[in-house]
Amino acid sequence: MDKRFFIALLLTAAVVMLAPILFPTPRRVPPSAVTDSARIADSLRRVATPSTAPAAPVGAAAQPTVRAADSAGAGVAGVLPAVRAETATVETPLAIYRFAALGAAPVSARMKRYASLRLGERAQPVELTRGEPLLRYSLAVPGDTVALDRTVFALTRTPAARPGGAERLTFTGTPAELPQARVTITYDVTPDSANAYLVRTAGRVEGLSGPAYLLVDLPSGLRSAEADTAEDQTHLAFAYKPRSEDARGIAFSSLDPGERMIAEGPHTWVVSKNKYFIVGLLTPEGDTPFAQVEVTGGARTSKRALVAHATAAEPLKDGAFAFELYMGPQEWRRMVRMGRDFENANPYGGWFQGVVQPFATIVMRILLWMKDTLKLHYGWVLILFGVAIRLILWPLNQKAMRASLKMQAVQPEIQAAQAKHKNDPQKMQAEILRIYKAHDMSPLSPLMGCLPMLIPMPILMALYFVFQNTIEFRGVPFLWLPDISLHDPYYILPALMGVSMYVLSWIGLRGAPPNPQAKMMSYMFPVIMTVALWRFASGLNLYYTVQNLAALPQQWMISRERLRAAPARPAAAAPPARPTDGPKSLKQQRAKA
Repeated sequence: MDKRFFIALLLTAAVVMLAPILFPTPRRVPPSAVTDSARIADSLRRVATPSTAPAAPVGAAAQPTVRAADSAGAGVAGVLPAVRAETATVETPLAIYRFAALGAAPVSARMKRYASLRLGERAQPVELTRGEPLLRYSLAVPGDTVALDRTVFALTRTPAARPGGAERLTFTGTPAELPQARVTITYDVTPDSANAYLVRTAGRVEGLSGPAYLLVDLPSGLRSAEADTAEDQTHLAFAYKPRSEDARGIAFSSLDPGERMIAEGPHTWVVSKNKYFIVGLLTPEGDTPFAQVEVTGGARTSKRALVAHATAAEPLKDGAFAFELYMGPQEWRRMVRMGRDFENANPYGGWFQGVVQPFATIVMRILLWMKDTLKLHYGWVLILFGVAIRLILWPLNQKAMRASLKMQAVQPEIQAAQAKHKNDPQKMQAEILRIYKAHDMSPLSPLMGCLPMLIPMPILMALYFVFQNTIEFRGVPFLWLPDISLHDPYYILPALMGVSMYVLSWIGLRGAPPNPQAKMMSYMFPVIMTVALWRFASGLNLYYTVQNLAALPQQWMISRERLRAAPARPAAAAPPARPTDGPKSLKQQRAKA
């Protein structure tokens, strides 16, 4: 085994350690760069700074407090007696949603088929809200922005016209700041399992003159229901999909408090998400897209960014608006069926997103297909997947290893030619080319021999992102592992991975020419990889360990072939006789006798 093998391993380590930071860096747009929004007096952006006051608990929606309005239309400090506002609960086979008449917005989304993994909450359904409405609505009109979350709407429920049909909730109200306007918002909740998390939303605003926009505030964060809450909170992010470009993500941690970003549209969808769940607004096929998305960093009370604010703006077309509201898990197949590239609501890969994300999609399809076809546990699926990858690459690796053997055999001739023609580069190059041709090789042979070793790298990178975002692996136990999407709590797999990597390197060095650098790397590289993968998803460590174990037979066969091909070492010669100064004297001979 030569240096090329260890170069490939170093590149693999670099990929693994750099993967967590390969997230896209969003484009910052200064306020002065906004052009379209300025046409209607800040209609496409929030006029006021997002409130940092703590939100009222969801349960308080049944007894909301309605602020009085002054002559200018803004809320004043005085508080009127409480006005009772209705709260409607709609249940589907997979979720339970609650909508409040105060603000005509969804205030709760409970996942019936996903249990919380959080300590003290196990077996309870996952709840997305953190004590604030999931959406807040405002109207942007020339010269003003009117919040609708202080308006109590009248609620009308229309049951489904047929079994399996959609139940409709209709909210109608008039904001105190716009007494001439009448706002109607409807939600169609379909109980069928295919669309169980999808709520079709539409509305109309009557009595307005001039251009107007509906502003929709997304959740400032989703409640964590994971065993590792801190790790889940690192996935808090917004994402949006420009109509003709790839999806883009904005992590909460990438925003400084108060930092504002503006992404001009048109946009197909915009979402707020954590690791496994999502609240998203999607433009219906052929309908008006979102004109703009504005994101603002929230205040921080710790090192982690737990709060951020995002507002999507949809222009009113003849006073009407429509979008599809998705409140549920990030189930890959379900999101694929929704179209509009919604399965890419987790944009990752940074600058290499165009390559990494499609490759991760291929890996995800293969794993799901194996699960459905073989009816095996996901742990065994990962083991079979790792073995299958090694078997598929077996011919390429065999060819690469034999090319390494040929390169090892021809290396003395190349070194001799380099030493002989060191003062004449042209003759040196010609002689090296002749040597390569005589051994049926080319100058690219060393590089081509390295390529099969690099092929598993994209798969490893893809699996990193698959385990970061795939809800199918959430809470899945295997052997001693409580959850293959989280790190091994006993750190057994990272240790096994490091040991198997060392054994693989040790076998690869058998029969190779002495190389101090290679010997040092055989010790150092397993340690580097073990530290790098120490707290990665245990499923990823399982795959990598299986890869190493599955490569041992081939590495052993090649090492034996190398030992057979190695020239026999010359027998040790007898030590030369010690020189003498001549015949010994008679006295010396007698003394010896």
